[in-house]
Amino acid sequence: MEPLLLVLLVVLLGGALLWWRRERVARAARSLADVQADARRWYERLGGQVMNLSGEEPAVRQALADAAERYHAAGAQLEQARSITQYRLARETAVEGLTYIRAARLALGIDPGPPLPPLAAASGAGELTVPRQVEVQGQTVKAGPQPGPDTPYYYPGGRVRGRPVPAGWYSTPWWKTALGAGVGVLGGLLIADALFAPSFGDPGYDAAAGMDDPGSTGADLGGGDFGGGDFGGGDF
Repeated sequence: MEPLLLVLLVVLLGGALLWWRRERVARAARSLADVQADARRWYERLGGQVMNLSGEEPAVRQALADAAERYHAAGAQLEQARSITQYRLARETAVEGLTYIRAARLALGIDPGPPLPPLAAASGAGELTVPRQVEVQGQTVKAGPQPGPDTPYYYPGGRVRGRPVPAGWYSTPWWKTALGAGVGVLGGLLIADALFAPSFGDPGYDAAAGMDDPGSTGADLGGGDFGGGDFGGGDF
């Protein structure tokens, strides 16, 4: 009897192991299908907005151009995606594109639509709450919470070379040069230092805590652990 019991035990254990492996593969397939469907849903939503919105104001045109760039980038990512991480990256790019759509709608003076999921790269970056203006190497650089003729470039918040940069409207896309190489890096970082230096009468300002509000505790310019300001909406 003992050999028979041993055989039965081996068969049962083998069957259990086979079931567990099949179940694990099935769960992985379901998870992959879910994130793929979610990424495509945001991608298609972005595409519909890109196709249907238009405007002649510089801020609107620039925001729509950035949204269209994210749409094409997300499409390329979806075509190449094979893993959960890759589909989540495509989803993030599509949602980032929709932040530019939301900015364009605000610049057009129409309903921006429902709130969007927060961007991982913008975590802790905050947003501008008051206008700012600085002089850097003979160039006037402006930033503020609202679009205007002098501030047509929207940034959804993120990190540029490790520095948290708040969401807002800027007179120049200085973050693109700061993410490049050579002289452009220095110029971009000088602008960042000037714009976000604690020299605007903000005694409570701290580079890793907050900005624009003397009593800020991180709501306006917070810290964060997600690296890569380029991914955060600067120039993916």
